[in-house]
Amino acid sequence: MNKKIAAITGASRGIGRAIAIKYAQLGYNIAINCIKNTKMLKGVQQEILKYGVKCILYIGDISIYENAVSFFELIKNEYGRLDVLINNAGISYIGLLQDMSADEWNNVIHTNLNSVFNCSKLAVIMMLKEKSGHIINISSVWGCTGASMETAYSASKGGINSFTMALAKELAPSNIQVNAIACGIFDTDMNNFLDKSELNAIKDEIPAGRLGKPEEAADIICKLTDNNSYLTGQIIKLDGGWI
Repeated sequence: MNKKIAAITGASRGIGRAIAIKYAQLGYNIAINCIKNTKMLKGVQQEILKYGVKCILYIGDISIYENAVSFFELIKNEYGRLDVLINNAGISYIGLLQDMSADEWNNVIHTNLNSVFNCSKLAVIMMLKEKSGHIINISSVWGCTGASMETAYSASKGGINSFTMALAKELAPSNIQVNAIACGIFDTDMNNFLDKSELNAIKDEIPAGRLGKPEEAADIICKLTDNNSYLTGQIIKLDGGWI
């Protein structure tokens, strides 16, 4: 039996890295991407190869459509199909809206939202041929509620949530499921700007009493794509009961 194929964007660290390794552990052949950190992404590739599967990588900004095309051409040429796409690439911006430049706004929207369009469009073309597939978008609880000082980030993640629900309706007749995981605060590099006292204050607000672990996100995502053909169009909060 041919191995299934999973593609993960933003896979050099954090949640993306954990997802890629989890799928490798489950026997998937992998395609991974990040924008520029070749050394870290190659480290993830070497970790994946330990599980006896294949792993290809693409370095480039997939919020640029031509780069996304190159990534998916690589997948098509190496594997010929795609079963799972995880849209994980993303950045944050902390600050007041009036202090944010137009370039900073565009960078967040392009990286977080345009990349989801680019990769989903290209993945759908491949998945329609097989009449099956899963697309999982990594969102945020701030896409559900909004966060002060994170207007652009909240807008991009809210866009991902609406995108997820709409695309799920388009693709359900073709047996392609589209869902999103709205993450709370996780123990990743994205939150390194918080000092110890700020992190402790946030933990006090979270009923689970701790930050999420990237491996926990990877675990639920893999379960969502394990032969589940009825769950689609859902925004699933993974936040320890925080929001």
